[in-house]
Amino acid sequence: MRSTFKVLFYLKKNAPKPNGKVPVMGRITVNGNIAQFSCKFDIDSQLWDMKSNRAAGKGLEAQRINRIIDNIRVQITRHYQRISDKDAYVSATKVRDAYMGMGEEYKTLLSLFQEHNDSFRKHVKIDRAQSTFRKYRSVHAKLADFIKLKYRTYDIPLKELEPEFIENFALYLMTDCGLTSSSSNIYLRPLKRMVTIAHNRGWISRNPFADYRLKMEVRERGFLKEDQLQRLMTQKLEFPGQDLVRDMFLFSCFCGLAHVDLKNLTHDNIVTEANGSKWIDTKRQKTNVPTAIRLLDVPLELMKKYACLPTKDNKLFDVPDLAYCNRVLKEIAKQCEFDMRLSYHIARHTFATTVTLSQGVPLETVSKMLGHTSIKTTQIYAKITRDKIGRDMEMLAAKIGDKYRFTDDRPKSDLRNIRPGHRKHKTAAL
Repeated sequence: MRSTFKVLFYLKKNAPKPNGKVPVMGRITVNGNIAQFSCKFDIDSQLWDMKSNRAAGKGLEAQRINRIIDNIRVQITRHYQRISDKDAYVSATKVRDAYMGMGEEYKTLLSLFQEHNDSFRKHVKIDRAQSTFRKYRSVHAKLADFIKLKYRTYDIPLKELEPEFIENFALYLMTDCGLTSSSSNIYLRPLKRMVTIAHNRGWISRNPFADYRLKMEVRERGFLKEDQLQRLMTQKLEFPGQDLVRDMFLFSCFCGLAHVDLKNLTHDNIVTEANGSKWIDTKRQKTNVPTAIRLLDVPLELMKKYACLPTKDNKLFDVPDLAYCNRVLKEIAKQCEFDMRLSYHIARHTFATTVTLSQGVPLETVSKMLGHTSIKTTQIYAKITRDKIGRDMEMLAAKIGDKYRFTDDRPKSDLRNIRPGHRKHKTAAL
């Protein structure tokens, strides 16, 4: 015996929108069991016919709304017939979920995200970083909170993703979560990856990110100037434990290694060339890009200083954790009277700016040493200091020499009549 089946449309008058319109809802009834859903459009209540459960009249707006209602009814009926033919049991919830794209054969956003995170966890400490896994897990949690708050449901079908969903999530991150535009982009990138996976696997026909552009803000990257770098090297610190953090920071200032790359550095990564020069030969953990850096005098002296201290796993240094380093660097910045927030990543900025580019090292060489996948990233890090501009202009002045000389034989008294807008000056010019 086939089930009794009915689809009804009605207005949700207790939830009016700011424009005065009210949402249109749908109700599916199968054998007396009811499942409700939102039709995702609004209507002026004066235009609604309570008897026919449709828009009244033959106006353009009424025709448009009735076409939407008819289309929804056809889709729901098709899902009901398919489930009835396939399953021994059919319910209003099954039909509603199938229409909403949440049936067993459909994929949802958070379920896809969770599958990705479960797979990603198995790669942590093999070819993926723990920090990246924490980022994906944090984005999954914030997405779940956003969907619950905005859509009042536990998940959302992939096929219902629209550019509006992305815009609303970005707005949620900046308002409810208090993130900046740049920080919100960090959370949008994992979402973009999930949508790309769904699109590549054929679960959605169109990528909603195709109509959305991440708004990138280029922020000024902090770095130590030459006098600050010298002050840091000579500052007598208050506590002995601060010296190790300062020295590790200085090592990165003169070789451009990130904290995690310095922590992973082993004696095997130090290569001696035929001419006696020592090089760092390694790969960046973040990008897996090979990098070759010739060691300058400062890092060589630091290697000699800590050569007598034992380390585990043939490591070059016993580098403290990043959180501890940043906490100590904050204290060191106060002792050095720096008017900036000192963090470990500033060491990389300092290498790119003060130690290399400002000394005339080509951008391509710096990009290779930093292990960047694109030279555009190096351009963001690199800043040309005022000292570099001054040295370059002195070189330019020396090259020009006496090539250009300016002479004016007119007496100074004639300059009184040369004023912007002066009639005599204009006549003389003509």
